[in-house]
Amino acid sequence: MARRRRRSGPSSWTFAIAVTIALFALLPLGFVIWATVATGPETAFKLIARPRVGALLVNTVALVLITVPLCALLAVALAFLTERTDMPGRRLWAWLCITPLAVPAFVHSYAWIGLWPGLNGLGAGVAISLAAYFPFLYLPVAAAFRLLDPALEDQAASLGLSPLAVFRRVVLPQLRLSLCGGSLLVGLHLLAEYGLYAMIRFDTFTTAIVEQFQSTYNGVAAHMLALVLVVCCFALIGLEVVLRGRSRYARLGSGVARVAGVMPLGRWRHAAMALPALTAVFALCIPAYTLTRWLVAGGAAIWRMDEIGLALSQTLIICLIGGVCTVLAALPVAWLVVRRPDRKNRIVESCYYLASSMPGVVVALALVAVTVRVALPLYQTVATITLAYVIMFLPRALVSLRTSIAQVPVELEQAAASLGRSPARALMATTVRLAAPGAAAGMALTSLGILNELTATQMLAPNGTRTLAMAFWALSSEIDYAAAAPYAVLMVVFSLPMTWLLHHQSRKIAGR
Repeated sequence: MARRRRRSGPSSWTFAIAVTIALFALLPLGFVIWATVATGPETAFKLIARPRVGALLVNTVALVLITVPLCALLAVALAFLTERTDMPGRRLWAWLCITPLAVPAFVHSYAWIGLWPGLNGLGAGVAISLAAYFPFLYLPVAAAFRLLDPALEDQAASLGLSPLAVFRRVVLPQLRLSLCGGSLLVGLHLLAEYGLYAMIRFDTFTTAIVEQFQSTYNGVAAHMLALVLVVCCFALIGLEVVLRGRSRYARLGSGVARVAGVMPLGRWRHAAMALPALTAVFALCIPAYTLTRWLVAGGAAIWRMDEIGLALSQTLIICLIGGVCTVLAALPVAWLVVRRPDRKNRIVESCYYLASSMPGVVVALALVAVTVRVALPLYQTVATITLAYVIMFLPRALVSLRTSIAQVPVELEQAAASLGRSPARALMATTVRLAAPGAAAGMALTSLGILNELTATQMLAPNGTRTLAMAFWALSSEIDYAAAAPYAVLMVVFSLPMTWLLHHQSRKIAGR
C-alpha cells in the first residue's frame, strides 16, 4: 500500500500543476472565444465581412500558398545535395543552410530594403520569407534523409526504375512527415510574423491587428481580426494532420538499416554548388553586406554604449527569466508523458502545443485584455510578459526535457524514494539533476527565441523596457538604419549559438 502511495503521489500533484499551467496556456484561446461571444454574432459578422478583412485574407492565404511550397522545394533540393551527394564542402553548406535562423526575420527585411528601398508587396514578402524561413524545413528534411534506409531504394532500382522515379516513388513518400511538420512550422511563422511585413508595407492579419491595437487600444475590430487569424492557424494544423496521414514509416525486418552512401554527381559535382551558394547570397550575404555598410557609414558614433548596454542587459535579463520559467513550466508535463504516458497526460501535452501555435500578437492581445479587465496591477509587468513567453515557447523546452527525462532510468527515482526521501526530493535528486543538460538546451532555445521576439514584447513589456529587438525596431521605423545596425548585429551574434545547437541536435538524432 505504501509503495502504491509513493507511486501515485508524485504523479497526482505533478498532474495538478501541469493542468494549471495548461489552463494558463489556453488563456489566449479562451479570450478569442470570449471576445467573439461578447461582441455578438451580428456585430462580429459585420466586422469580419468587411472588404478590409477579405483583402487581408487574400494577402495572407497567397503568402502561405506561395511561400510554403517554395520553401519545401528549396529545402528538399538543398538537403539532397548536402546529405546524399558528393558535392564539395557538404558539411560547410549544411551549416550555412541553417545559419539564416540566426538572423531575425525583421532583420532580413531591413537588409533587403537597405539594398532595394522600393521593395514592397506580395513578391517582396515571398522572397524575404523564403530566405528567412526555409531552414525550418531544411532541418527536418535533412535529418530524414540521414535516417532513410537505402535498401528500399536499391530494391526499387533493381526493378528497373530510373533514379528520378526512385526518388518520386520511394524517397519522397518517406519525407512526408518531415515535410508536413516543417511546412506547418513555416506556415505558422508566416501567420505570426509582424516586423518583416510591416517594414515592406505588406498587410497581413498580424500587421493589421497590431495597427488596430495601437490606434484604438484593444478595440473590438482587433479581437475579430484575431479570431480570423486563429481560425487560419487551426486550418493549417488540420491540413497538416490530413496530409500527414496514418502511414507507417518504420522499417520492418531483421538487422538494422545501413547508412546511405553518397551519389556521385560526376561532371555536375561543382556545378551543384550553385544552388546552396545562391541561397547563401540571399539569406546571409545580403544581411551581412547591409549591416556592414550601415556600420561603416555610421562609424563610431552609432555605438552609443550606454543605450546599447542598457538594451543588451534588459534583453539578457528578460531572456533569462523567460527561459527559466518556461523550463520550469514544461517540467511537470515532460515528466508525466515519459513516466506516466496515459491518455489524460497526452491531452495536457497537446494543450501546450495548441496554445503555442497561436501567434504572439493574439497571445499579447489576450493578456492585455485579461490584465486590464481582471488583474490591472499585472498590466505591463514582468509577470505578464513572462507568461506570454511561457505560452509561446513551451514546446521548445518540452521537447528537450522530454528527451532527457526519457534517458534517465526510473529505477533511480524508486531507489531514492525507498531510502526515505519524499517524492519531490527523490525527483529533484535523480531525474531533474540528470536531465539538466536537456533543461539547459531547452532554456537556451527558449531564451534565444525570446531574444528575437518583437510583437508580444512591444505590447506587454513594462514601461521603460528597451530590448535589442525593440530598440532596433524603433530606430529602423525612424529610418535611422545606421543607428539600428548595432542592435541587429548583437541579435545575430547572440542567436548564432541556437543555430549551432539545432545543427548539433539534428545530427545527433541520426548518430552523426
